[in-house]
Amino acid sequence: MDWNSRRITAILENALLEDRATSDATSYACIEPGQRAAATILAKQDCILAGLGCVSRILDVYAVVDGAVTSHYEVTSHPEIFDGVRLHKGQTAAVIRHNARVILSCERVILNFLQRMSGVATLTRKFVDAVSGTRARILDTRKTVPGLRVIDKYAVRCGGGQNHRLDLSDGVLIKNNHIALAGGIVPTLERAHRNRRGAQPIEIEVRSLEELEKALEHGAETVLLDNMPVDDVRKAVERCASLEKRLPLECSGGITLENVRAYADTGVDFISVGALTHSAVAVDMSMRVVPA
Repeated sequence: MDWNSRRITAILENALLEDRATSDATSYACIEPGQRAAATILAKQDCILAGLGCVSRILDVYAVVDGAVTSHYEVTSHPEIFDGVRLHKGQTAAVIRHNARVILSCERVILNFLQRMSGVATLTRKFVDAVSGTRARILDTRKTVPGLRVIDKYAVRCGGGQNHRLDLSDGVLIKNNHIALAGGIVPTLERAHRNRRGAQPIEIEVRSLEELEKALEHGAETVLLDNMPVDDVRKAVERCASLEKRLPLECSGGITLENVRAYADTGVDFISVGALTHSAVAVDMSMRVVPA
């Protein structure tokens, strides 16, 4: 993750502006301007860490937004603590040494990013662990928090998952609404082959074995098996194994921690799970601040 990129910088800056971090009335009223402090970020539950790099970057962006903060700071972590590692309850993620007012003004923004991202990474790891030993790879979707997609998708990678399309320009994924508007699977695929840009692979969503056959007959290069029962997914895998050229298969829809292993055992290549980003629960973390 490039925490210095313009896109990430804008996200962090907007979060600080949203919280009016440079106009912290309580810290201004209660804390001496030159006070130094040490803040320890603690995991209050077992989790997969994601977003550690945002801590120092938020402090940098705060200084730019504030325009007056020049005091030196340090953010330190144990060498074995980095994005993607498992933190245990009570374990320290990082320690910040900085101006006390700045720490307090940035506290909630820092924790919001760490808690959200670690929540996504933790849920992703549960799915990844559930399919361990199979060929299936866990994918995310575009069901992300508006404006935070790059953050959400990075957190998925920290949890061991893989990213599907970042945005609509990333590939051709023909879904049910495209098929309905374009007149069916056959004309939709024919049009997609004529109009695609460059060598973008064509993936099409099917909801039955009959639709799968149509897709195979008319040039589908990847197939998304949507909301199909496990037995039908297994039959689809067997059908595609008989093809001269291997065709990647993805399944989605109604995938949970309780049934993901059954889907993975069919031999499917990818399992996409919207819940990784639309239903992840933020991890419980806290920041303990003391004079330094």
